[in-house]
Amino acid sequence: MPARMRHVRAIAVVMGCASLALAVSLPAQAASHHGRGIDRAVLPSGDGWAASEGSTTGGAAATPDHVYTVSNRAELIAAFEDAGDAPKIVRIAGTVHGNSDAAGTPIGCEAYQQDGYTLEKYLAAYDPAVWGTEEVPSGPLEDARVASAKLQAAAVNVNVPSNTTLVGVGKDATIIGASLQVKNVSNVIVRNISFEDTYDCFPQWDPTDGDKGAWNSEYDNLVVYGSSHVWVDHNTFSDGDRPDADQPSYFGQIYQQHDGLFDIVRGADLVTVSWNVLKDHDKTMLIGNSDGAGASDRGRLRVTLHHNLFKDVKERAPRVRFGQVDSYNNHFVATEGAAYGYTYGIGAESELVAEHNAFTVPAGFDKATILKKWSESSLTAEDNYVNGRKTDLIAVHNAGVPAEQLTEGAGWTPTLRTKTDSPRAVPGLVDHKAGAGKAPGC
Repeated sequence: MPARMRHVRAIAVVMGCASLALAVSLPAQAASHHGRGIDRAVLPSGDGWAASEGSTTGGAAATPDHVYTVSNRAELIAAFEDAGDAPKIVRIAGTVHGNSDAAGTPIGCEAYQQDGYTLEKYLAAYDPAVWGTEEVPSGPLEDARVASAKLQAAAVNVNVPSNTTLVGVGKDATIIGASLQVKNVSNVIVRNISFEDTYDCFPQWDPTDGDKGAWNSEYDNLVVYGSSHVWVDHNTFSDGDRPDADQPSYFGQIYQQHDGLFDIVRGADLVTVSWNVLKDHDKTMLIGNSDGAGASDRGRLRVTLHHNLFKDVKERAPRVRFGQVDSYNNHFVATEGAAYGYTYGIGAESELVAEHNAFTVPAGFDKATILKKWSESSLTAEDNYVNGRKTDLIAVHNAGVPAEQLTEGAGWTPTLRTKTDSPRAVPGLVDHKAGAGKAPGC
């Protein structure tokens, strides 16, 4: 194949979202028979912030030679590089592994180890009984960890260009161990994909992080960074077969190999997140990642979250700084025994509107913890239901956490909603229709 075309062109037998990709090496012109369904769908008018100030169309206008079907990491990157910023449709068929060799075969963490790094040596060098608790690790083993991490980052981070529709074929398209970076671009659609287990092989031990120290890791499944007009719809985000709760503890702390599931940061703007499932994770979603980022974030981070299922996520669903965030008709589920900290984090200069949402929680759950005050900001939280009963989340929080009083009134009223469902209907509606494999036409 030509150097710039290290992916497989494919004829698609189109049956809605359940397209059957036939892996046949053909000239570019042979890719002209893709359907007009999910591949070329655009964000409906009025559907959240991504519908404001112009449209979000992704690669809907792609010419036949810029429609690709890929089944491994190398093909995915080649498709992005081949099309550049031209409108493109990139279809994920089967499972794409971020940690893989050139042929797409999964590889383990040992393939990235540099300069004699092993976890056993690292643990021995920086055991608090040896290293102490006053300084962050430094020296040859830390340098080796950094070099190893750099090599993994080159494989895991995959940059998505402007004017892209990235869409899963059928009901089982999956990306494992890759971090999709929608960074400083515009007009991107991501739909119908299961994102799993974007894990860091080389977390850093920091004995100065908190009272007991902590393991800090890199990589989110999906990051929207400095980008605008992004629609993320009908995907599933999780830690897959590697949940943090099952990981060992070193130095008294869980060996944390995951960061967030999906973050929206650094001046990102005009984003709609709809009908996704985010589950079984700790640090779920940041909208704005620093109190000190006002120069880039103030007036931006306008995000709509609607009809998403957040299930057994410990915190940050989302945590908000600066942005005008409209969160409505989402279903938040906390099951008995699952770790839980809070749902909505109210951060610096945030303007969160949380309305018409449903919460399903176990008996004895402290409803005051649904909101968490991080900074002095106001919010609107109306018509939310907890276990089928209308609940004033702000009043419940203020009564239960009197030292962290929240004030009411986000200062703006969302208008970009195509339809608002009754919060009583949200659990059945969202649980049935959210997530990968459930997009219209699948």
